[in-house]
Amino acid sequence: MSDSTTDNLSTDTVVASATIASAIAPPAHRFFALDPREFNEAVADWKWPHFRCDQVRQWVYQKAVGDPQQMTNLSKLDRERLAQRVAFARSSIVQHQVSEDGTQKFLFEWNDDGKSANAETVMIPDNNRRTACVSSQVGCPVGCKFCASGVNGVKGNLTADQIVEQVFRLNEALRSEESRVTNIVFMGMGEPMANYANVMKAVRILHDPTCFNIGARKITISTVGVPTKIRELAEEELPLNLALSLHAPNEELRRELIPWAEHFALEDILDACRYYFDQTGREITLEYILLAGVNDQPEHARELSLLCKTLRANVNLIRYNEVEPLPFKRPVAQDVLTFQGVLRANGINAHVRKSRGRDIDAACGQLRRKQEGAIDGEKRIGLQIV
Repeated sequence: MSDSTTDNLSTDTVVASATIASAIAPPAHRFFALDPREFNEAVADWKWPHFRCDQVRQWVYQKAVGDPQQMTNLSKLDRERLAQRVAFARSSIVQHQVSEDGTQKFLFEWNDDGKSANAETVMIPDNNRRTACVSSQVGCPVGCKFCASGVNGVKGNLTADQIVEQVFRLNEALRSEESRVTNIVFMGMGEPMANYANVMKAVRILHDPTCFNIGARKITISTVGVPTKIRELAEEELPLNLALSLHAPNEELRRELIPWAEHFALEDILDACRYYFDQTGREITLEYILLAGVNDQPEHARELSLLCKTLRANVNLIRYNEVEPLPFKRPVAQDVLTFQGVLRANGINAHVRKSRGRDIDAACGQLRRKQEGAIDGEKRIGLQIV
């Protein structure tokens, strides 16, 4: 037998052994939980050359490839070893809906140690922009009376890698059109400030030039308002966009619509937003969902104008997307235009956000609620869930 044949047999034996080992023991690392330094250290421990780090990152972050077997500039042995040591995309796609306007909505699920977590993620196309609306928690603790996300409360936090993986999965979906996510908004399920450490680790991976390379000014953190965390965010030395989910022009109505608001006074939240602007120079966006007959009248707009003049802010007006069986209704177009007109007449920069994906359970949390309802229904009639 020739030496070359012996070498091939030896390599095949090692590869087979690695494959068997990977089937027995789960990978030691979750790729999307590792920042570049952490992944570099892991690769160094394996005695691999440093350039392997850049090769793997290019496959994952630039080419949206999460299967080591497709990383063709790695040897067969290295691909097997990578699969054994690192878990890449771990979620399954439970549902995927595509709107007539091109918006895509996904429901992802992770199963770890017998525990499952699921989250909605939306991809919104707009000319050359591809915006990922990502979730930070399973459910939501805020309990907005008009929102599907918090109907059943919060089930837990998403980990940093689960947050990052949502963006990777969207890039996978966009690969066929040779496109990728350009902007990130933390406006999916959950309150990002209630999962601050995981959100910020995810943000740094999304922002890192050797990872997704998404500019800080293209990343928006949306919060119902946690003053201490807003101030902490101001010290991160990242010029992120901060959006405050306001939805009411005064404390009384705000607490009626957002039960969690009783924990933090509106003036304290606004003061923290002023601090954020002072530290970062980034104007605050006030998110305002218009609910027919509740907060969409001219008197509400005049009151909101006075509030806006106390800080550097612009206003995003959002027409409500109905959620069954919640009682709130979508305002008519004329009321929306009248509301915007009052704000603009008072010198406030106010825009009406385009409604996207209304034909595919557009409201945040609806797809997850529908899926949970279907599972509950199957359980009630005694069908086995697979």
